[in-house]
Order: sequence, then structure tokens, then C-alpha cells
Amino acid sequence: MADYALKAEIADPRAGAWDFPAQKTMYGGRRIAVGDVVYLFASENEGGTGLVARGIVTAAEATPPRPGIERQTPRVGIAVTRTALAKRRLGRAELKPFADWDDGRPETELNFKCYRQATNKIVGLSPEAAAFLSGFF
Repeated sequence: MADYALKAEIADPRAGAWDFPAQKTMYGGRRIAVGDVVYLFASENEGGTGLVARGIVTAAEATPPRPGIERQTPRVGIAVTRTALAKRRLGRAELKPFADWDDGRPETELNFKCYRQATNKIVGLSPEAAAFLSGFF
């Protein structure tokens, strides 16, 4: 089992389950599998507020590459069942001060992986970042 973060448009952050088809993956995100823990960030680019929930992956399937395109970011479709709602805020504004990419802090890892690029994506997390995020539930 591993821990991941997903930053995506989440229309209903309080829903009991979600489907996320064909999500971009970075930083080991393509290895996400059934049973893994995923921390859900409602993308601020789509009006979200950052960390909203934690869940368990109930389905994961790699999206086949589109023919005729040489370089493609791996994509995975996942289904997630919510296990907890975030009790306090964690988003772009809270993570922005952590920009010393070599300081080893979990906040910096999250800022780098989730917000350095604006794209929505699934990213793999270190045990330290996962432990930090678990404190929000």
C-alpha cells in the first residue's frame, strides 16, 4: 500500500465516492492501485479550496496512450471512496511559503508536487508527507 495525492476538480467535496477518469500522473502517481490511500485536493483553478478529503482507491486502470502522439503523460482512471473529511484548511496559500525545494519538509514536497505546476494530477507521496497530511483528519 502507498499514499498518493490527487489534485482535481471536485464538484462535491462531501460526496461519499468519486470517479476520476484519465487523470495525469507525475512523481510516481501512475503506480496508484486498489487499496491505496489518496488525499483529495479540490483544485483552486476550478474554484476548489485545497485539501478536502481522504479516501481509499476502489478501482484503478491505466488509460491507453492515444495513437499518433509521441510524448504523452501517463494517465490513470481511479474510483475513490471517502474515509474522512479534512478538519482544517490546506491549500495553495498555506503551502506557498514552503519553496526551498531542498529543505526536506513535507509541506515543501506538497507545494512542489501539487502547486509548482498548475495541472491537475495524481502524485506519489513520501511517508513523511502522508503522515503530515493525516494530521488534517
